Amino acid sequence: MSEPYYPEGEYQLLDSGNERKLERIGEFVIDRPSPQAVWTQHLPVKDWVSVGAAYERGESGGEWDFNDKMPRKFNIVYNNIYFQIKLTDFGHLGLFPEQAANWDWMRALIRKRLERTKNANLNVLNLFAYTGGSTLACSQAGAHVVHVDAAKGVVDWARDNATLSHLNERPIRWLVDDAIKFVKREERRGTKYQGIILDPPSFGRGPKGEVFKIENDLIPLLRACKEILAENALFFLLSCHTPGFTPVTLQNQVAEVVTERKGKIEGGEMLVFEEGSKRALPSGAYARWYASR
Repeated sequence: MSEPYYPEGEYQLLDSGNERKLERIGEFVIDRPSPQAVWTQHLPVKDWVSVGAAYERGESGGEWDFNDKMPRKFNIVYNNIYFQIKLTDFGHLGLFPEQAANWDWMRALIRKRLERTKNANLNVLNLFAYTGGSTLACSQAGAHVVHVDAAKGVVDWARDNATLSHLNERPIRWLVDDAIKFVKREERRGTKYQGIILDPPSFGRGPKGEVFKIENDLIPLLRACKEILAENALFFLLSCHTPGFTPVTLQNQVAEVVTERKGKIEGGEMLVFEEGSKRALPSGAYARWYASR
């Protein structure tokens, strides 16, 4: 298992268990479902009931139970990125702390490459980019980024995060588009990227109703990404939260993208560690390749 990793910022995993997780976000504590947390909670019941908000899933969706002092929207800083937190109807916040280790990994790779190549541009494509954590991390390191998501609302949300993070003047293209259609167009245009990031959902819809099912559509998308990965590519990162898509599964998929390229593939579970106990909460899987030259 990876060593406990605690990025600086206004997020902490306080406890988990009984298929729930207790999180401190800014000055607020919330309680959300976590189906993989099939163990016993460490903290006493009083810590779990005195929260700002709790989210419950039902047969027809989900619902938040707020106390009077809990705002629906506020800002935090986490891993040197500003995020606007929104308690959405889906139980999401717009923050995925399990990705922080990947953000640091990409920052380090990009900075090292740019230091070596001096004034060369380094172009990164972020697909299913959501609220932009990976986009902003790469931009902070000096990359030119294309941010693609199918939902206009979350692209606008990501742009707000860029403004909060003082990155709104950086070279970032914000696009509302279907991932597969966009990559195919980039292939026809001859566009190439030194870095590609994918965090696909299990199921999603494009801006014109296009359906994405990870079991059917991920492999064709990866094949298309292979065609736009530059000869001097630096990295390729694939992550997801879909049951059955294990680190080994993702490593095998990434290997098909980077065949005959010099470099290393590595993978694992994305983990968030509880403060105090250091117990790990698995939160998806990742596989990543980086060039050896």
